[in-house]
Amino acid sequence: MNSNARQSDSLPAPGADALAQSEALTGLIRERIAAAGGWLPFDRYMDLVLYAPGFGYYSGGAMKFGRRGEDGSDFVTAPELSPLFATTLARPVAQALQQSGTRQLMEFGAGTGKLAAGLMNALADLDIHFDSYAIVDLSGELRARQRETIEREAPGLAAKVKWLDSLPDSFEGVVIGNEVLDAMPVRLVARKLGAWHERGVVLLNDRLAFDDRPITRDAQVELIDAAIDDANDEPFAEYVTETHEAALGFTKTICTMLVRGAAFFIDYGFPRREFYHAQRASGTLMCHYRHRAHPEPFLYPGLQDITAHVEFTGIAEAGVETGADLLGFTSQARFLLNAGVTDVLGELDPSDVRRFLPAANAVQKLLSEAEMGELFKVIAFSRGIPGTLDAFATGDRSHTL
Repeated sequence: MNSNARQSDSLPAPGADALAQSEALTGLIRERIAAAGGWLPFDRYMDLVLYAPGFGYYSGGAMKFGRRGEDGSDFVTAPELSPLFATTLARPVAQALQQSGTRQLMEFGAGTGKLAAGLMNALADLDIHFDSYAIVDLSGELRARQRETIEREAPGLAAKVKWLDSLPDSFEGVVIGNEVLDAMPVRLVARKLGAWHERGVVLLNDRLAFDDRPITRDAQVELIDAAIDDANDEPFAEYVTETHEAALGFTKTICTMLVRGAAFFIDYGFPRREFYHAQRASGTLMCHYRHRAHPEPFLYPGLQDITAHVEFTGIAEAGVETGADLLGFTSQARFLLNAGVTDVLGELDPSDVRRFLPAANAVQKLLSEAEMGELFKVIAFSRGIPGTLDAFATGDRSHTL
C-alpha cells in the first residue's frame, strides 16, 4: 500500500505496477521537500504529480481517458463522449481559418487523438484545406495512442500530423486547447482570521500533509482579496482558493506566439466574480480517479488527475495584454448550438435507433446545464480576424469577464 494513501472504501486499489510507480514518485517528492527546506509550495507538488518525467500522471502511462472506471480510466472528455463534438467544433475552426487566411492547426493536450482525427475529417468534409496539424503533448504514451487513433480514424490525413517538443516562435493558424487550462499547476492560498497564507506540502509523521505559511505581500493574492470582497455581501475571515500563474503564463505565451489566426480554449470554470463567490469558499481543487471525484491530492501520487476550475477573467486579461483580441466567451452549450450541433445531429437518420439515440444522449450531455453545457465555457482570442465568429454571434458573455 502506498505509504501516503488514505484509500476511501469506495475507490478501487491500483495494481502492483501502478503502486510501484506511485511509490517511486512519492520518493522523488520527499527528496524535493527535503531540498526545499521541508516545505514545498503546492504548485510545485502539483507539477510533480502531473508532469514529472516518467512518473507524473500526464507524463507516465496511466490510461486517463475513457468512459468507465472499469476500463482503467479516470474521466471522460467531450471528444470521447461524442464524435459530434469535433464535427461541430470544426465549423468555427473552419471559419477562423478562412477569415484569417491561414492553413495550420495546433492542439494542446490531444488526449487519445479523437479530437484531432474528428476535426481533420470534418474539415475535409467542409472542403477546408490545411497544411499541417501540430500536437503538443508531454506524454509519450499518449502520443503513441494519438498516432494509433489518427491512423485508424483519419488515415488519409495522418501524414499532416506532427508532434512538437517545443513551441515555435510564431504561429499562423488555429490553436485548440480542450481541458488544458484546468490541468495547469495552481498555488493554494488560504485566508485565516483575515491574514493570507500559502499552502504547501510537508512530511508529517512520514506522510504528505498540508502546511500553511504566512504571505507578506503578493500581487495575485491582493487581487483575489479584492475579488472575494467584491463577489460577496460580507467579508470572509476564512477562505481557501487558488492562484493560476501557470495558466496565465501559458495563455500569454500562446497569444504572443499567435501572429495571425485564433486560439480556442474549452474548459470548466467561471468569470472572476462568480469564481470567488461564497459557494467556492473552500476552493475548486479536485481529484479524479476511476471516474470518481474526491478532494484528496495526496492519494496515489501520479495515478490520479488533480485539477482546478479556470478563472476566466484572468485568462481574458492575460490574452488581451499581449495585444490579441478577445474573440468571444460563452458557455459550451451556446457555443455548440451557435456552431450548429443540432444540424450535425440532424444529419443522422432518426430511424437508425441504435446509432441515433446514443448520439442524441451524448449531445444532451454536452448541452445540458446539469452536465457539461453550463459549467464548461469557451474563450477565444484572435489576431487578423475582423469581427467575431458565428459560434459567438449570440449569447456572448464577454461583458461578464
